[in-house]
Parts: sequence; structure tokens; C-alpha cells
Amino acid sequence: MRKLAQNDIYIELHVPSFDRVKDFYGKLGFQVAWEKKPENRNGYLVMKRDNSILCFYAGNEHVYGQSYFKNFSRDTKRGYAVEICIIVEDIEKFYNNVKTFTKVIEELQLKPWGLKDFRIEDPFGFYLRFSEPHNILIP
Repeated sequence: MRKLAQNDIYIELHVPSFDRVKDFYGKLGFQVAWEKKPENRNGYLVMKRDNSILCFYAGNEHVYGQSYFKNFSRDTKRGYAVEICIIVEDIEKFYNNVKTFTKVIEELQLKPWGLKDFRIEDPFGFYLRFSEPHNILIP
């Protein structure tokens, strides 16, 4: 296996419920790294799965008043035109587990570029792709 690329970018997803985040992403194998309980606009949650880190902001109704996102309707599709890619070992076993608790948007399949992956949508509408380990810096 090739060494995975290192990355200093963190994804921050703005969500109205940390409980739903912890339930859903916990089933995906993420664990809470740390959490600041949602009080006013101060809620923050960091979850980790292997080398993947996801950050979540707000955790309550204040998510709808965030300075930029308050300009959009509450029913705007979250993460439109964004695909969050998460690397997983033993993708077939992982896929078989995931499809027991959520709808699969795109089934597990071998792609033309030689990797297996599949896609789901989280409870908030974010589009997630799970892929076999690879180094994105090497074509």
C-alpha cells in the first residue's frame, strides 16, 4: 500500500444537532476527540476515525444564524456540490456494515481509476464518499 498524503485542511460542517452527529458518525466508526457543548454560538465537536478528522459547529439552532449561512433558507441542501472523501480499510466489510443503517446513494463498485468506493448522504444532507486507501498526490 502506498503512503497516504498528509493534509492540513479540516472540514467543518455546520449542523443543528450534535446528538445526531455522534449517533450517525459513531456508526461510521468516528469517535469524539473533544466537544464543547452547544451553548449559544459556542458549540464545537471534533470527531476522528483513523486519520480522518471532521469538525462540527453549533450543534443547536444557532447554526441558522451564522454570519454567512444565515443568508440562505434553512431548507437549502447542505453541502451542495461538495463531496467529502473518507479513506477506509477493508472497504467491502465497511460497506456491508454501513448499508445496514443508512441509504446508499451509489453502490460499492470498482471505478475506472482502479479503486473501489461508494457514496452515502448523512442526516444533514452532506454527501460522503468512502474509498480504498490511496495517495491522492500520485496519479
